[in-house]
Amino acid sequence: MNAQESSIGPLLLELPDLDWITDEGRVVRLSQDFSWFSPVLKRQLEGKHAEVVVRPRSEDEIRAVVGACARHGVPITVRGSGTGNYGQTTPLAGGVVLDMTGYNACLWVQPGVARAQAGIRLGELEKQTRASGQEMRCVPSTYRSATLGGLFGGGFGGVGSINYGPLGAPGNVLGIRAMTIEPEPQVVELRGAEAMRMHHLWGTNGLVLELEVALAPAHPWLETLVTFSDFEGALNFADRLANAPGIVKREVSFYAAPISDHLAQLAAHLPKGCHTVLSLVAEASEPALLQLVESFGGTVGYRKTAAEVQKSNRTLMEFTWNHTTLHALKVDPTLTYLQSGFVPGRHVAQVIEMEKLLGGEVMMHLEFIRNVAGLMTCSGLQLVRFSTEERLQEIMQIHREHEVHINNPHVNIVEDGKAGGPLPPEVIAVKRRFDPLGLLNPGKLRDWPVKPRAAAVAA
Repeated sequence: MNAQESSIGPLLLELPDLDWITDEGRVVRLSQDFSWFSPVLKRQLEGKHAEVVVRPRSEDEIRAVVGACARHGVPITVRGSGTGNYGQTTPLAGGVVLDMTGYNACLWVQPGVARAQAGIRLGELEKQTRASGQEMRCVPSTYRSATLGGLFGGGFGGVGSINYGPLGAPGNVLGIRAMTIEPEPQVVELRGAEAMRMHHLWGTNGLVLELEVALAPAHPWLETLVTFSDFEGALNFADRLANAPGIVKREVSFYAAPISDHLAQLAAHLPKGCHTVLSLVAEASEPALLQLVESFGGTVGYRKTAAEVQKSNRTLMEFTWNHTTLHALKVDPTLTYLQSGFVPGRHVAQVIEMEKLLGGEVMMHLEFIRNVAGLMTCSGLQLVRFSTEERLQEIMQIHREHEVHINNPHVNIVEDGKAGGPLPPEVIAVKRRFDPLGLLNPGKLRDWPVKPRAAAVAA
């Protein structure tokens, strides 16, 4: 059945001037993200896709689509560039994928803050902010293609979180403009903590139109790879660098062997079997960085100034966070990954303990980050040699038993992943306020399962 013959037909007739995508191949592609990182999600989401995709370019067009979907009881899945990892953009109930990438203006930049439409790509937004000597506080490794709304709806941390914590830390997102999903959509401005009740909920409890985000001073960043033969030496160097108050930095990542062997594009700079620390530090901090490298017995295998990075158009940022997983999967597609959090002050000891327990089967990739209380720690994006789903669950349980928090990336229900349990009442209240018909990405919240289309119309 094509879109014109399905229940989507009335939408196409009612709004013929919008940019509708009905070609099945393109619809399937735009119903996917990087959930294939997980063999569990790959199995669970196989064959799931929207019936049609629409790309609005103005608030009026968004309002028209939302109102029509609400009147006809058609589910809506909001999409940015599809760089997430949990199947957020894969509809479980068909319906419409609302592709926001055409709604992409930078509205203004002021000292310390910028405001933009949700579909703007983060790389483009940062081009706008750098004109005033400022940059984003937090960008994912997918910043070239990822959108601001996608980062808010599905992101956690990224490059810059070593200074400013995860995106959800107070002060990083100052406000949002959101639209209700009802026959006559309303637009509401939410500020501060109230705005964060839509954060990292995969577009299930509100349609975000604009975001106001805090900025950081921009620096010319020196990009380096420092290699070690010793696991603990490399780890302790990374931790010391992350904590060094006088070294201005934007990123510190740690890759235990054999992860470096999976970074094929950097192979010329990484001796086989080495442990590697990747960093972005301000060029003025290079002498202090080199002093630290010498004191820990490391070797600088790669060095690029900001000008060299700009000229080559290759940045080490695209080897951090979940890009590490992507690069490794290109070499060994049988791998998968974890998402974990270590206890500040105990994180180094916990990492060493987990390496002794699971080294070889679980390869340690760490991203140093300040938590919401401002304490330095690290988040793990460990690579796993996948064998069975049962063993994957055992590995996650071993981490929990050693007080390492797991944000399960192998589930597509919000409460089972980063939320880690039932949603707070205030988040539920936002869901009921902004999505009274339960049409936003149904099936991704436990209390809003997929309903038969007729039931949705009657809701």
